Order: sequence, then structure tokens, then C-alpha cells
Amino acid sequence: MNLTETGIKGAYLIEPAVFGDNRGWFYESYSALKFAQLGIDTVFVQDNRSFSEKKGTVRGLHCQKAPAAQAKLVSCTRGRIIDVAVDIRKNSPTYLKHVAVELSGENKNMLYIPKGCLHGFVTLTDNVELSYKVDDYYSPENDRSIRFDDPIFGIDWGTDNPILSEKDRNAPLFSQSDVEF
Repeated sequence: MNLTETGIKGAYLIEPAVFGDNRGWFYESYSALKFAQLGIDTVFVQDNRSFSEKKGTVRGLHCQKAPAAQAKLVSCTRGRIIDVAVDIRKNSPTYLKHVAVELSGENKNMLYIPKGCLHGFVTLTDNVELSYKVDDYYSPENDRSIRFDDPIFGIDWGTDNPILSEKDRNAPLFSQSDVEF
């Protein structure tokens, strides 16, 4: 496994070692021991999956506020996405900065997102599946959405007419939210 620092403190692009032959391929997507050796000592407690049918779907920006904040390990198992993390930790040297990486079923890369970051993605193909691990359970009362196109973040989603959920369409700007880390 290779670990690459991103433009956000504590967020990492993880490239697994993929072993292939005439039958196909195999890779280890998570090992608590190997992640700890890489400096990511997170205990994941829940696995989630999502499916997006259409190219141009934007999901996010989402987080859970304290005390149920979540670190995430995101992978795209089918299709391609641009995965985005935004640092909203006030005391972080990368506060309000974002990172955007391509994850796909082909490259098998993963993005580790620490607590205190917003998360979202845009689908680059139809029929996209995501798998992600989180280190705290889903907490409806702490679940928050922030406008994906909030100008304070300056994210280029690569689409002028995104497909959005009602929740994401009506999400507040960061300055109007109660999210604080």
C-alpha cells in the first residue's frame, strides 16, 4: 500500500497493491495493522455503500458534527468519480481548503478523510458504486449538509447542471450552518 499526502492535513490518497493474473485481480482494501503502520490508527465501525445511476450526480457536501464526527475511507468500486474533501477544522493549517481526487473501479485508489472535513463527490460515469468505512455510527441528529457550490470553497465540480437530492439542493452555505470543528 502506498500513502500519498493530499492538500489537506490528515487526508491521504491510498493506493493498494493490486495482484493480477490471467484470472483477474486481488487487493487488500483494508488492514488495521497496515493502516496503523502507515500512521492511520482509525477503528472503523460501519461500512456503507452508495449507488448513483447517472453521470453528473453530485452528492455532498456532508458530515456529521461533534460528538458524532466521522473519519471516512472512501473507494469507488464501479465507475469513476471525483471525490472531494473540505477541511473545516478552524485550527487546521488547511482550513477551508479542499482536495479533489479521481477514484474509480479501475484505479482502485481510496481516499482517507479525517474527522472535521466535509465530503462529497461527482460521478464521471453512469452506474457508479461507492463503498466507504466510517469510524462512528450514523447519527441523524448530527448529520449535516453544506451547499456543494458554496463559493467559499471554490470547488470545480465539472458540471453546470448537477443531479442533486432535495437535501443537497436546499443545504445552507457554510457560513449559515451550525457545523463547527
